[in-house]
Amino acid sequence: QVQVVESGGGSVETGGALRLSCVTSGYGYSNYAMGWFRQVGMMEREYVAVIDSDGSTTYAESVKGRFTITRDKAKNTLYLDMKILKPEDTAMYYCAASRLDSIAGIATYTGKQPIEGDFHYWGQGTQVTVSS
Repeated sequence: QVQVVESGGGSVETGGALRLSCVTSGYGYSNYAMGWFRQVGMMEREYVAVIDSDGSTTYAESVKGRFTITRDKAKNTLYLDMKILKPEDTAMYYCAASRLDSIAGIATYTGKQPIEGDFHYWGQGTQVTVSS
């Protein structure tokens, strides 16, 4: 059974930084793409960043230059380093694991953003709150 568990959320002031972590088990972690999405209330979940098995990355325009997605294959862990946080970054952040190996690369080539349907396993989410 695949498990996806996020951690690292919290409350920070505008301009602050946080690191989110995501540990997976029961999953061929190193072979597939993984990503971060976020959701505000009942609004649609939006993509934040994706990293492929080969390390290729893609980011939503709203977080480019501020967020960095990385992965440690030895630890089966995905990270999202967030800096210069803004109140509009406030959301529940979800880690997502795919059975596809290339999502970021295809997104870069086609110009189409990754979608929820590209991912097959989801964590429960970790809340990030940025106060002004």
